[in-house]
Amino acid sequence: MVKNSEIPEWLKKAVGKSKAAFYGQSACRTQSALGGLHTVCREARCPNRGECFSLGDATIMILGDVCTRGCRFCAVQKAHPPLPPAHDEPAQAARTARELGLKYLVLTMPTRDDLPDGGARHIYNVITAVRAQCPACEVEPLISDLGGKFEHLPLILSSGCAVLAHNVETVPSLYNAVRVGADYRRSLKLLEEAKKTAPRVLTKSGIMLGMGESEAELKTVLKDLRAAGCDLLTLGQYLAPSAQHYAVKEYPEQPYYDMLKEFAIDAGFKGVMAGPLVRSSYKAGLLYAQAAGRFRNSSAR
Repeated sequence: MVKNSEIPEWLKKAVGKSKAAFYGQSACRTQSALGGLHTVCREARCPNRGECFSLGDATIMILGDVCTRGCRFCAVQKAHPPLPPAHDEPAQAARTARELGLKYLVLTMPTRDDLPDGGARHIYNVITAVRAQCPACEVEPLISDLGGKFEHLPLILSSGCAVLAHNVETVPSLYNAVRVGADYRRSLKLLEEAKKTAPRVLTKSGIMLGMGESEAELKTVLKDLRAAGCDLLTLGQYLAPSAQHYAVKEYPEQPYYDMLKEFAIDAGFKGVMAGPLVRSSYKAGLLYAQAAGRFRNSSAR
């Protein structure tokens, strides 16, 4: 495990390979289809953008491109007040999903503490519009903690979403330094309430590694997530978007991720994606497909 700020060569090569794919014909088609829609792929400078675009996968970011919180790990802008949700965004998202022939769509969004419902009604409208246009397309919203206003959670869950995702991002000891305005227990509570409200909807969370967390802390978070009923998990390397963001502390290699994945599966997670370049939406459809069968089988018992 590299414990300094210098990105190791093996990771640079992996990122470079994905970036090269960005200029291929398939990736260009995906980018063209996205048009004026925001994507976390671009706004958060995802290292997998080239690979995913070349496969026809993309994550649409709804509710604008400005966040109302100040997390130190994120590249999404926070410099000025966000605009009201775009009224034509549900229709735009649905047209894009249809044009790309998507079978699985991840919706990400900035935190919108300025909205009374945290954006829940808009999320519902986008999902139902996509499902109406593309009945075969499963949708996974990656939502904020809604500012703790969990009374709006049932609306999102009633939209027909396949997965409800919310990331805890890191271990509790780093929240004050990394996740300004967030609360670890509140995040766990959201996942717990989602599972109670809609037991058949899979729940999902993600953690970034390399921020200074210990192995023991990570394993405690995995146990906490399972206790909250979380079904799916992603584990990936934190990469600082700029020198002004929170600094990377270390670069775990693949065997470390494999160990954590095995621990998570043993703890009861139905699906885990783990590796340095894994992100919340990375191969999300594949993870869902693999886990959905296990989920249905376990529910039938």
